[in-house]
Amino acid sequence: MKPEHEVVETLGLFRIHTHYYASPAPQGTIILVNGSLATMAAFAQTVRFLQPHFNVVLFDEPYSGESKCYNANQRPITKEQEAGILLELIAHFQADHMLSFSWGGASALLALAQRPPTIRKAVVMAFSPLINRAMRDYLESGIDMLLNCERRKLGMLLNETIGEHLPSLVKRYNFRHIISLDEHEYQQMAFHVSQVLTQDTRCYLTGSANIDVPLLFINGDLDRYTSPQDARHFSRHMRDCAYATVTGAGHFLDMENKEAWQQTRDAVLGFIADSLRQQGQAQLTVAPRQVVGLKQNQLGLV
Repeated sequence: MKPEHEVVETLGLFRIHTHYYASPAPQGTIILVNGSLATMAAFAQTVRFLQPHFNVVLFDEPYSGESKCYNANQRPITKEQEAGILLELIAHFQADHMLSFSWGGASALLALAQRPPTIRKAVVMAFSPLINRAMRDYLESGIDMLLNCERRKLGMLLNETIGEHLPSLVKRYNFRHIISLDEHEYQQMAFHVSQVLTQDTRCYLTGSANIDVPLLFINGDLDRYTSPQDARHFSRHMRDCAYATVTGAGHFLDMENKEAWQQTRDAVLGFIADSLRQQGQAQLTVAPRQVVGLKQNQLGLV
């Protein structure tokens, strides 16, 4: 099914291009938050398992994808602005669930700390509250490439690090995407990376104790950059956390292989779809604050 297209004014500053996939039997509406340097196309595999059950909202940040032609993009935008954009889109579409991937987890958590009234549950994929050694090495290697717009080096860096477990065809598509980006997109990412390298991701946990909805954190067991072990530190900041580990998957989870796609699907639907909870339990063993035992366009830099 083709999506409905709409450009939404946000914060009185930005115009956001959105796609709305109507479900044939909606159990609610879920909004998806991209990783950095990604576009809506990165969620193609995720929409496959969500749309049969939920209306799905996708959007591009002002500086990327189908939104960038509507915005001046003269200076980087902050994570706080990204969170504000997300909050206005949640209200516009009356979304009751949220799913973020990788770098999108930062603005997702900032938005959730404002307690948007319609949101009931949220899923945060491939994100961690810690900058471990592997992630710091990756970001430090990339910051000069971003500032100097070294496109080919950036494409190679991504595929050799956080994209190491992607199929070769997806790596080729991803490389073409990275080298085709506009200069302001690299500057935007450099802005965020420099903040993380000086402040750590803890700066995105400010007010996280205010989050009052259940969260599920999903990470791949082969992900050296946002590892399942590091993600579990979220429990120190938030009171209602569950965790799923996708076995045989790295940072990009459902984009990496069929089995990882199936596990990610079961983890997400088992958490957010009440009517599918029993089915989800076949793949998840749920303990307080933990989910244990979970054995595939364009991607984001983080």
